This record gives sequence, structure tokens and C-alpha cells, in this order.
Amino acid sequence: MGTHLKPQDVVVLLKLVAIGDRSWTYSELAKELGMSSSEVHAAISRAQTARLYADVLHSVMHPNLLEFLIHGVRYVFPAELGAPVRGIPTGHAAPPLNKHIVADEPLPPVWETAAGRVEGVSVSPLYRSVPDAALRDPALYQLLACVDALRIGRVRERQAATDALRLRIMGQAEAA
Repeated sequence: MGTHLKPQDVVVLLKLVAIGDRSWTYSELAKELGMSSSEVHAAISRAQTARLYADVLHSVMHPNLLEFLIHGVRYVFPAELGAPVRGIPTGHAAPPLNKHIVADEPLPPVWETAAGRVEGVSVSPLYRSVPDAALRDPALYQLLACVDALRIGRVRERQAATDALRLRIMGQAEAA
């Protein structure tokens, strides 16, 4: 029987990366991510089956997650680009990539949300609660924006996102 990851599983794993070593509960993650506790529990379970989460260690398997994001996320969970909307920047138009990449398109990629102040091309988020969750957690926002750069970006944006994700996911483990 195969593992059928869902896009929200990636969101949950990125949230765990963002909070680092801090302890957490399913209900706390659910509240911060705009999901139900059962959705978070199911996401962790699927991630464990996919070897992206180690239940014994209560930890994200960082090298495996990074490899999946770099090589698989854009094929498994492709982003859909839509009409111009108001939203929050994502991909190369959001931190941390916006410091390194000057885009040549007239409208930046955005997640549509009433809280948004930027007009841009709509990008389907990995999960419906992503814009709100990103606004609540700057570290999660950066991870999600980098993942969107992998999902929608050209080679230059994908390489910058890969570098940023490697730094944020692997952190000091790879630098040592």
C-alpha cells in the first residue's frame, strides 16, 4: 500500500521545522495552522509512513524533507496561477528570496487573502489556511514562500529557494 501525502502534510512538517525544538501538541499546531487536531494527526501519520517524520524521535526527518521539497513538491503539488488578486507575496516576491531576486514580471505571485495589501497573480497555496498561518509565523512564511518558489519558479528562483530551504531545514547540521 502506497503513501498518499496531502499538501497539508507539507504545511505541518514546515511548521514543525519553523518551531524547531520547542515542544508542541496536536491542538496547538492545529490552532496555529488553521486545521483540526485530527487533520494534524493524520498529516503526521502520513509523513511518518513517507519517512518524512520519525515518531520515535518526535522529529521531522530533515534530509528527507529537503530532498522531497527540492525534487518532488512541484510535481506532486503543482501550483496553479490565476487572475490578479490582492494578497500576500509568495515565492520569489516574499522573504527571504525577495532580497536576492529582482523579478521581471509586472505582478508578483501572491496568496489571495483579505489581509493582503499587494496586487499580484494568484498562486494556489498548498492548503487553504496557508495565508493566515504565514501571517502568524514569519519563519513558517519564509519556508512556505520558498516552497512556492520551487512550485512556480524558473531555474534561478528554484536554485535560490533550494539554498534558502537547505539553510533553514538543515541549519547547523549541514554547516558542521
